[in-house]
Amino acid sequence: MAEQGVRLRLRSMVLLLAVVPLLLAIGAVVWVIRQQSAQLAEAQMAAMQPILLQARKDELQHFVQVGRRAVSHLYEKTGHDPAARREALELLRRMDFGNDNYFFVYDLQGNSLMHPRLNEIEGRSQWDRRDSNGAAMIQQLVRQAQAGGGFVDYMWNRPSTGREERKLGYVELVPEWGWVIGTGLYLDHLQEAQALISRSSAEAVRLTRNQVLFIASAALLLVAAGGLALNLYEQRAADGKLRAMAQKVVRSQEDERSRVARELHDGISQLLLSVKFVCESALLQMERGNPQAADTLRNGVGLVQGVMRDVRRISHGLRPTLLDDLGLASAIDQTAGEFGARTGVEVKTQVDLLPRMPEAVATAMFRVAQEALGNVEKHAGARHVWLQLLHGNAGLTLRLRDDGRGFDVPAALREVRAGLGLTNMRERIEMLGGRFVIESAPGATQLTVWLPPAALKP
Repeated sequence: MAEQGVRLRLRSMVLLLAVVPLLLAIGAVVWVIRQQSAQLAEAQMAAMQPILLQARKDELQHFVQVGRRAVSHLYEKTGHDPAARREALELLRRMDFGNDNYFFVYDLQGNSLMHPRLNEIEGRSQWDRRDSNGAAMIQQLVRQAQAGGGFVDYMWNRPSTGREERKLGYVELVPEWGWVIGTGLYLDHLQEAQALISRSSAEAVRLTRNQVLFIASAALLLVAAGGLALNLYEQRAADGKLRAMAQKVVRSQEDERSRVARELHDGISQLLLSVKFVCESALLQMERGNPQAADTLRNGVGLVQGVMRDVRRISHGLRPTLLDDLGLASAIDQTAGEFGARTGVEVKTQVDLLPRMPEAVATAMFRVAQEALGNVEKHAGARHVWLQLLHGNAGLTLRLRDDGRGFDVPAALREVRAGLGLTNMRERIEMLGGRFVIESAPGATQLTVWLPPAALKP
C-alpha cells in the first residue's frame, strides 16, 4: 500500500510537471503576441503618420492655390478697387468644402477680413488671440504668409463639435491686396487612423489568443485524458493485486487453521487420549491395590509434559512468546540457535543490543526472521547461514544470507503459494515504512530488511 501511494504521488507530480510548464508556455506565448502586436501597431502608426500628414498638407496647399486662382483675375485687373475686394471675399466665403473646412482671410495687421464660421470677428483685430496652449496663432499665420507661405499647427474651435481641437493651417500672401489667405484641416484623422490600427491589432490579438487557447485546451485535454487512462490502468492493476492479496490472505488463514487443526487432532488429541487411558489405568490399579499404580502415574505425568510441550510449540507458532519473555534480540538469537540445532546448518549470528521499541516492530522483525529461516530449511539446501540484526543511527537492519541453491525471485513472487511468505514479509515491513529487498543467485541468497528510526520510537 505504501508503494502504491508513492506511485500515485509520482504520477500526480509527473502530471503536474506536464501541465504547469504548458500553462506557463501558453501565458508566455499570449503575452509575447500581445507585446508584438502593440509594437507592430506603433510601428505602423509611426510609418503611416508622415504619409497621412503629407497627404493633408498637399491637399491644403492645393485648396489655397485653387482659392487664389479663383480671385486672381480680380486683384490683377482691378488693383485696389474696394468692390473687387468685396467680390473676392464673397467668392471665397462661398467656396465651402464641408462644415469644418473653409477659407479665411486676414490682413497683415491681424484683422479678420472674412471668416464664414465666425462672422462676429470680421472687421476686428485678432492679433493677440491665443489658443489653449498659449500660442498666438494669428501672428504665426501672418508671419508664415510673409515668409512665402507655409503650414501652421495650432488649436482652433471646431464648428461641428464646438470643441477646441488640433488644426493644421496653410496660408499664402496676396501681396497686391496685403491679404493672408488660407484654410485648414483638423487632424482628427490621425487619431482615427491610430484607433483603426489599434482596433485591428486588438482583433488580431484576440483571434490569435483564441487559437492559442484552443490548441492549449486540446493539449490539456490530451494530457488529462492520458493521465486519466494511466490512473485507470494503475487502479485496475492495484485492484487486481489487492484481490490477489486478499485471496492469498484467505488461503493463508485457511492453511493456518488446517495446520493448527492437524496439530490439535493428530498431536494434542492423541496425547490427551493417552493421558486419559493412563489415568484410568492408574485409578483401576489403585482400586485393586496394585503397587504399579505409581509407575503408571509417572508415565501419565510424562505424557502431560509432552502435551504441554506441544501446546507451547503450537502457541509459539501463533504468537511468539519469546518476544514477551526475552525481547527481540534474544528471541532471534535463540530462534537461530534452535534452527541450527534442528537442521544441522551452521548459523553465525551478530545481534546488537536493541532499545525498547513498539510491539508491532518487534513482532514484524521476528516473524520475518522466522519465515526466512523456515524458507532456508524448506527450500535452500544451505550449509551455512549468516544472520545479522544491527541497530544504529540509520535505523534497524535485519540481514540474512545463505549459501543454498538460490531461486528466481520474480517467478516465486508470481506463484501464489510460493510467493505468499515473501509477500507477507514485504507487506509487514512496508506497512511500518521500511524497505524489503531480496536478492538470489545459485550459491548466494540475501534478504535485507530496514526500518527507519521513526518506526522504532515507542
